[in-house]
Amino acid sequence: AGSQIQSTAGTPRRSSRRKSVAIAYEAGQDDGPEPQRPRWEPQHWREQLERIREMRRSRDAPVDEMGVQKCYDSNAPPQVMRYQVLLSLMLSSQTKDQVTSAAMLRLRRRGLSVDTVLHMDEETLGHLIYPVGFWRNKVKYIKQTTAILKQKYGGDIPSTVEELVQLPGVGPKMAHLAMGIAWNSVSGIAVDTHVHRISNRLQWVKKETKYPEETRVALEEWLPRELWREINWLLVGFGQQTCLPVHPRCSQCLNQDICPAAKRL
Repeated sequence: AGSQIQSTAGTPRRSSRRKSVAIAYEAGQDDGPEPQRPRWEPQHWREQLERIREMRRSRDAPVDEMGVQKCYDSNAPPQVMRYQVLLSLMLSSQTKDQVTSAAMLRLRRRGLSVDTVLHMDEETLGHLIYPVGFWRNKVKYIKQTTAILKQKYGGDIPSTVEELVQLPGVGPKMAHLAMGIAWNSVSGIAVDTHVHRISNRLQWVKKETKYPEETRVALEEWLPRELWREINWLLVGFGQQTCLPVHPRCSQCLNQDICPAAKRL
């Protein structure tokens, strides 16, 4: 599924258009190649982004203090560190950062690595990760994924999005975050519920999107690549503190005057 997403996002369907342009040019009906259309981009997005940066300057949202980038042992060997990054991402789905951080701390106290998890029974693993969201399913996914990593990757994690999303319990958002945190490689924009919600509220998508993957594709079409790594961190914290899912704090938002969804008081 991940490879299909990647290829769809990265390869626009324009073969038929190219063919028609070539025929017209060869027949002398055109003086040159078709001019490029201006790239679409949202109104006010640069100003909105700068204001969000200002609101996030204190770096005191839950994602800053207990997010995935804070959950792994930075002194562990690189292979172990990457495994811990992936596990924290798997635990974080449908779970508050505080709960994920606490579960990772309990696991790390047991010497969190591929081998320790492989030798751990499911009941013990469940006790350690509870109460993360859907913890019973995650116990199964973690055991299955860890076995695959041991057998297929020598205990390391894959270094491509295509391979990461093939692992049980690993979705596109997790894969892109794993690439950025574990491999220091920007492969795409990591879109969670916060990024998805705020992108639609700010109309950073050309038309409304229903799912995070649609939002990722829509954002990557116009947002400069040098901002891809930053945008997840910015919008997640902004969504945790100001642009809340219910009752957003519009009166406290610096973008109130230029946000299409703002409730102006």
